Amino acid sequence: MSSDVSPRDRFVTIYGRKPVLEALADYDLRVDKVVIAEGSSGPAVNDIEELAADRAVRVQRASAHRVKVLAGNGRHDQGVVADVLAPRMRPLVDALADPATAPRNLLLLDGLTTPANVGMILRTATAAGIDGVVVPHRGVAGIDPLVVKASAGIAFHAPVLRAGTAGEAAERLTDAGYPLFALDASATDNLFESEFGTRAVFVLGSETAGLSEEVRERIADRIKIPMHGGVESLNVASAAAVVCFEVACRRGR
Repeated sequence: MSSDVSPRDRFVTIYGRKPVLEALADYDLRVDKVVIAEGSSGPAVNDIEELAADRAVRVQRASAHRVKVLAGNGRHDQGVVADVLAPRMRPLVDALADPATAPRNLLLLDGLTTPANVGMILRTATAAGIDGVVVPHRGVAGIDPLVVKASAGIAFHAPVLRAGTAGEAAERLTDAGYPLFALDASATDNLFESEFGTRAVFVLGSETAGLSEEVRERIADRIKIPMHGGVESLNVASAAAVVCFEVACRRGR
């Protein structure tokens, strides 16, 4: 891993008193530090400080404004944020650095802003053994307590790869030789009949806006999940599950 990796590419920042308490109480997680807004008090804050002390986790006090900036959410931080180490999270550039160990099958999220969808996708991809899920810092829901909750905690352990935007990730992936496949209900090619080769990226776009222009121009092919019974399409998280386990099934053959 690069020596100059940003903390944003190593840690999940969570906010809110209950999520921070739950993280501190989970000894399978490594909490790097807790930041509490000056003037914050009460039983929950006391419990946070005690649990942090028991685990030798650093606790810092900062202005309420600073805590809001760290949380990236001014309405729900409740004066507390914490950085939790995500052991499988790393920059996409690092994952692609060595062709011999580079991931084979990836998901690329493009414009997915609903935390529940992102969380469920992370859980499904991890369960299916997908090598990586590219979650850009911009244009996609951040990995926050809502995403963690939707993933049932798996977001901390998911193989997340970070990039600035989906467009930047698409460019880097195509330059590295990965074909990009977009899910499209109107496509001609069928997911279950298409050949993807040994390495492939499956792009999941926004249900409202679709793919961004930067990503669209780099798509190698569009594939569909065949629908029956008058159903036009699946929710993006459900579609991701179908793709993930089709990939897992092919690996097992």
